[in-house]
Amino acid sequence: MKKEKNTPLRMCIVTRSMKPKKELTRVVKTQDGQFIIDTTGKASGRGAYITNTKEVLEKCTKTKALNRAFKGNVPQNVYDMLKSTIEVGLNIE
Repeated sequence: MKKEKNTPLRMCIVTRSMKPKKELTRVVKTQDGQFIIDTTGKASGRGAYITNTKEVLEKCTKTKALNRAFKGNVPQNVYDMLKSTIEVGLNIE
């Protein structure tokens, strides 16, 4: 008997839907208050996941979903970094 591997599921902060970790991008607030886009999924700190689609990204920026997730003000450059990371991943031009 072969065991099936569990696919880790995470919730998107914008759509509130559970998706496999590979379909999401993680934003992390580190201990010293810096924000990074975590491409490895292993950075330490408070994390929030966003679905890798242009529509969800636009809604995230419009509603300031990261501000709610991190319970504080998230600088605009974090949204810009997130946008460029997702666009590179999707090859959007």
